Amino acid sequence: MNGVQILQPGAILDDPLALYARVDRTPAAGGCWVMANMVGGLDGSAAVGGRVGALSTEPDAALFRLLRSLADVVLVGAETVRRERYRSIRLPPKLADARQAAGRPRTPGLAVVTRSLNLDWSGDAFAGAQAGSRTLVITCKAADPRRIERAREVADVLIAGEDRVDPEQALLLLSELGHRVVLCEGGPTLLGELVAAGRIDELCLTIAPLMGGDPLPVSVSPPGAPLRRFALRHVLCDGDTLFLRYERGRDD
Repeated sequence: MNGVQILQPGAILDDPLALYARVDRTPAAGGCWVMANMVGGLDGSAAVGGRVGALSTEPDAALFRLLRSLADVVLVGAETVRRERYRSIRLPPKLADARQAAGRPRTPGLAVVTRSLNLDWSGDAFAGAQAGSRTLVITCKAADPRRIERAREVADVLIAGEDRVDPEQALLLLSELGHRVVLCEGGPTLLGELVAAGRIDELCLTIAPLMGGDPLPVSVSPPGAPLRRFALRHVLCDGDTLFLRYERGRDD
């Protein structure tokens, strides 16, 4: 234990997003950079009553909205869309204006990973998408053809994999569409699959000062998944909420 340090209060950040925005997110091997943003309680729980809302403190909710501005597309699993009642992506006007001034779309797109295609196609996640930027639905060849056709009425459908959605193929398709920074917002199963595939470049993890949530971890690894190492890049706090930012470790 030769490197133990005491973390002491430091300068107040007027713009915490600026610290995240300075990160070079150019992937080493081309394709796309995949960042994930998750929140967990002190006991590792990722939900309360099946939803994240009760875990998310006010500072976490604020940073959640800000981090979306860094992404080209927000990637999320179907179960999270259903439970969290996802809406199409919205950004504060100042951030949307800045993206537009930089030649980017005003908001990132939304991409939903689903094999079952059991989704509310009339919901805002699809019907509320910005003009010219329909929500993406990523599924596999084994999905019900009738449901695929229904999805195509309100979304752009990508086929990634045979009998399940393959994370590598999904990210390849997103990169081919020009999405260089992909922000995964969960859920735990999707995050676990991306970690197992070695495709999480950056993890932004909020530790909420709560215990007693659902017995559901932040990440659920598939059977036989290897261990992945991450390197701590910065630590922030706002009140009792802790913000940790990691990048993929060198031995990965």
